[in-house]
Amino acid sequence: MKAVQFRQMKDGTKEEYEFLEQHEIEYVAGLPDRIISALRNLEHTLSGYQVTRLEHSLQTATRAEADGADEEIILAALIHDIGDDLSPYNHSQLAASILRPYVRPEVTWIITQHGLFQNYYYAHFFGGNPNERDYLKDHPWYQSCVDFCEKWDQASFDPDYPTKPLKYFEPLVRKIFSRPPFSEQYVGAQTMGRSAVDIAISGVGV
Repeated sequence: MKAVQFRQMKDGTKEEYEFLEQHEIEYVAGLPDRIISALRNLEHTLSGYQVTRLEHSLQTATRAEADGADEEIILAALIHDIGDDLSPYNHSQLAASILRPYVRPEVTWIITQHGLFQNYYYAHFFGGNPNERDYLKDHPWYQSCVDFCEKWDQASFDPDYPTKPLKYFEPLVRKIFSRPPFSEQYVGAQTMGRSAVDIAISGVGV
């Protein structure tokens, strides 16, 4: 079989869907390469800073590693702005969606919220509320996101900081994005319908 015969999903057969599933498995195996390629493309996206978006991402990950962060947080630091190109006004959620099947909910939540938390540093210049993030103060991962932004993200626009190259982080990208998606070992238990991860991302409970 080179392609399925159905033109509407409701007409597909078991054999056709098994065929498609195998294609998907083979395609997903190339995800780490596509992530690395997308990171390279950050070299040519949003400008105006003293570092490129790629250099900012690498510097954020380098700082996280230097502070003893675990591998999932380092990876999150590396790809936290990967959505800038296609999703400039909700890039945080795009990056979090990429991470979600492979890391613990805390990491996904931090990346989901980091755009909001970064507003603390400049929203007032545009008439915004820099403390808008405070509605999440009772969330158990609130301080983790504050720390992510303060120690690593907002600090990583320094062209003189000794930043590690993308090649250094490639094994980590391949390691985590080759995990089985939504594995209970990494992501935790899922519930029927709305998952614990969805609840965590929404900021309501854990």
